[in-house]
Amino acid sequence: MYQKVSADMNFVDREKNVEKFWKDNDIFKKSMENRKEGETYTFYDGPPTANGKPHIGHVLTRVIKDMIPRYRTMKGYMVPRKAGWDTHGLPVELEVEKLLGLNGKEQIEEYGMEPFIKKCKESVWKYKGMWEDFSGTVGFWADMDNPYVTYDDNFIESEWWALKEIWNKGLLYKGFKIVPYCPRCGTPLSSAEVSQGYKTVKERSAIARFKAAGEDAYFLVWTTTPWTLPSNVALCVNPNDTYVKVKAADGYTYYLAQALADKVLGKLATEEGQKAYEVLETYTGKDLEYKEYEPLYACAKECADKQNKKGFFVTCDTYVTMTDGTGIVHIAPAFGEDDANVGRNYDLPFVQFVDGKGEMTKETPFAGLFVKKADPEVLKDLESKGQLFDAPKFEHEYPHCWRCDTPLIYYARESWYIKETAVKDDLIRNNNTVNWIPESIGKGRFGDWLENIQDWAISRNRYWGTPLNIWECECGHRECIGSRAELAERSGNPDAAKVELHRPYIDEVTFPCPECGKTMKRVPEVLDCWFDSGAMPFAQHHYPFENKDVFEKQFPAQFISEAVDQTRGWFHSLMAESTLLFNKAPYENVIVLGHVQDENGQKMSKSKGNAVDPFEALGQYGADAIRWYFYINSAPWLPNRFHDKAVVEYQRKFLGTLWNVYAFFVLYADIDGFDHTKYTLEYDKLSVMDKWILSRLNTTIKVVDKQLSNYEITEASKTLQEFVDDLSNWYVRRSRERFWQKGMEQDKINAYMTLHTVLVTFCKICAPMIPFMTEEIYQNLVRTNDPTAPESIHLCDFPVRDDKMIDKDLESDMQLVLEASTLARSARNAANIKNRQPLSKLYIKAERPLNDYYKAILADELNVKEIDEIDDASGYISYTFKPQLKTLGPKYGKLIGEIRNALANLDGAKAKKELDTDGYVTITVSTEDIQLAAEDLLIETKQTEGFESVSDNNIIVALDTHITPELLEEGFVREIISKLQTMRKEADFNVTDNIKVYITGNDKVAEIAANNRDEIKKNTLAVSIENTAGEGYTKQWDVNGEEVTFTVAKC
Repeated sequence: MYQKVSADMNFVDREKNVEKFWKDNDIFKKSMENRKEGETYTFYDGPPTANGKPHIGHVLTRVIKDMIPRYRTMKGYMVPRKAGWDTHGLPVELEVEKLLGLNGKEQIEEYGMEPFIKKCKESVWKYKGMWEDFSGTVGFWADMDNPYVTYDDNFIESEWWALKEIWNKGLLYKGFKIVPYCPRCGTPLSSAEVSQGYKTVKERSAIARFKAAGEDAYFLVWTTTPWTLPSNVALCVNPNDTYVKVKAADGYTYYLAQALADKVLGKLATEEGQKAYEVLETYTGKDLEYKEYEPLYACAKECADKQNKKGFFVTCDTYVTMTDGTGIVHIAPAFGEDDANVGRNYDLPFVQFVDGKGEMTKETPFAGLFVKKADPEVLKDLESKGQLFDAPKFEHEYPHCWRCDTPLIYYARESWYIKETAVKDDLIRNNNTVNWIPESIGKGRFGDWLENIQDWAISRNRYWGTPLNIWECECGHRECIGSRAELAERSGNPDAAKVELHRPYIDEVTFPCPECGKTMKRVPEVLDCWFDSGAMPFAQHHYPFENKDVFEKQFPAQFISEAVDQTRGWFHSLMAESTLLFNKAPYENVIVLGHVQDENGQKMSKSKGNAVDPFEALGQYGADAIRWYFYINSAPWLPNRFHDKAVVEYQRKFLGTLWNVYAFFVLYADIDGFDHTKYTLEYDKLSVMDKWILSRLNTTIKVVDKQLSNYEITEASKTLQEFVDDLSNWYVRRSRERFWQKGMEQDKINAYMTLHTVLVTFCKICAPMIPFMTEEIYQNLVRTNDPTAPESIHLCDFPVRDDKMIDKDLESDMQLVLEASTLARSARNAANIKNRQPLSKLYIKAERPLNDYYKAILADELNVKEIDEIDDASGYISYTFKPQLKTLGPKYGKLIGEIRNALANLDGAKAKKELDTDGYVTITVSTEDIQLAAEDLLIETKQTEGFESVSDNNIIVALDTHITPELLEEGFVREIISKLQTMRKEADFNVTDNIKVYITGNDKVAEIAANNRDEIKKNTLAVSIENTAGEGYTKQWDVNGEEVTFTVAKC
């Protein structure tokens, strides 16, 4: 016997039981062992950081990452799923700083690097338990008992090997570059990190007067960063644009771009008729090159003189545009990439009057001020000296540190770089081998970025990270150490191979310089933690020091998936390191995921109050409901609007429908004592309806298998949804009476075996997507009566279609019946006639005939006495066509009159068929033949009185709406039966309970019931129907406008 099934839709507790079953029986481990001889299909899990909490976006990534490996496992592949933890980096340091009450690098070093590092190592695991609970609740299967950990010495040693390989290729170098820099954290940021922190800010810019040398004239120069002006060493113009020297209404003589003169100087004309300026001379930008000016600040001149370099003249570069400002920009090579390029081209002095804290240095009048706080002070200073022309407000997007929210500055820093520009062609070629889903990310967003790739700044001036494995001597000699063994050999100390590969321990290892004999020390930098995550394909196996065979078998990955913001993060670091080391792509298929938004399409955040707690959501709806929502709601790469109503609706439509079919089967199987192990499915003995649902099932296997193998997740979900709709709303509903029959005749056995086969097989198809519900159904429908079956549905094979059971003609015929049924119900609704009211006839016109079996189904389904196929529907529905002037007017103008006449003379039925079949109607006017699409036409439908007609997809149905007294009485009987069946359910009677029926309050209804008592008894299991009051469950009803009271009581 099967275990009884509750009809409630609260799946959360059931999922907890399933999760416990998996854990108690090591089902995940067994699923791996089960496939150890299978072909390897590798999935890489991008490592989360365990010192941050999961959010709702992690549910999306987890359910996609889990589903594909489950599917591939059921297909027979060995799918390694090693979990990992990203454990280094500034977020961990900031958490520890907060914990210890520290603020900045100085206080960290006062506290002590060693105790600080120990606290970092502890902090890393703060939310490890929460992540493991979260993963278990979601149903994410991965090996969390043996994860890779990026702070592990073996992992770091593999990274050292990789860096040594890159060093040996001459692609690891130290250089000055302008980098996005966080003064609070004291470290540069990668472009991926910068992209996470842009904010809209309103600030004041400066248009400063720079006095031209040797004349009473000024260059008008615009900057959005006034704090950089004390470090100015040059001006820059566009060599190809036109510039003017003007006498302005304020009495000054200015140089500026001709194209911007009106915009900049126009406000000087304060009186009507007054000119804002008069042009004295015109130049090209190139004419102004090397023209000198007086330094704005003496400190910059003093610094330049010390370097014996010439500055304070006009330079040229095409990066200067005419869109904003004055067409002249100031050059401070320490604070911008464009400025630095100009500085190199003209050998300008290098002046950097900002320190590592982002504060102005003592050389300036603004010593100790943070750069952004220095801005207004610089403006005041310029104003006081008559050097400020204007300070216009402007709004723009400015980058802030994604970790601490401090405004970033572009700052010249010494850093270590990987020369990705040298392997640009390899990166692009390898990327072109990847199947990106969607393609637009790989070829567009990511591909375009690779086309413009810059060298990767991999070093960070911090503490908690993989130590950069370069030792240097003060004489300039450098060495890159590639392993612990090499470190022991170079230092001459075997114990050096045992030193923990973190600061400060590794910093204590030194060795003599082979060039000068002095001591070589490790450089102080640690690695960008993106290098850690990009190293996981080989470092998780401690390659090349061990597990060489394992790595080679599992590289590259067949599948990875992360959110779109990883384009410049993990997707890049994986591709870069794989290309640099192995010159091949590290992944073959990538599903890029969109962000999860609220129901209004807004980004979720705690500050907005619209963030969804993933644990609350999982606790409310269950994992399967949320998994299913993310699969079917939209393509994975599009933004997902997550809200209660949508999750509940998708849960109801799919999970609820499947559960109800399962509950229906178990209910009647238990009544009959049905055991599927005692029978076989004998195809030749099956009914047409059984063969149809089995054909649909095997077609669904074929389609979903192909869709999942192509990573078409949403398409597969919709295919499954369509099938479960057909199963419930057509097969089960049309077959219910077969399960109600007494005894165990062959037709009833066929119905049970068909539905059991379909449910079990369908659950196997769905198992990768909704692993909890399918497990529960499988355990009850299979393992209850067959303990020899595989222990879990996730130890089963993915179903293989049986082509012998696929009957395309059968499916097409039944689809016609379904479509005709839908149209006919629409006709009933339009005529405002209930489905329970019998009608005499339905006329149908379709492209293929229906045999008597399908006509009988339609007649029963639609509650009509007769189905009549017709060749001509003009007696029931007619069409007239008119031109849609909005679309045709602009195209054909004077021909509209001819078009109107031609449309008026069309055979409406024939034209409608042509439009449905070809997508257009062809008409002839005086000059030409014209094809008109649906949007070019106004189509009017006219119904024949006494009939309600509907058409779609080359099918026309016409319902005869005349109701005779006999039909009216039959409708009353059906309404009575329906009300009594509803009362049986509400009274919680068993489906097998016999009842007594009492009718009061309406003689008409009582008389109809008496005249049809046998029909009512048969359909309600009533043993008696009495026109009197009785004790039991009583309810008042409106039956076709007649008020009546029914009472039902168990016998």
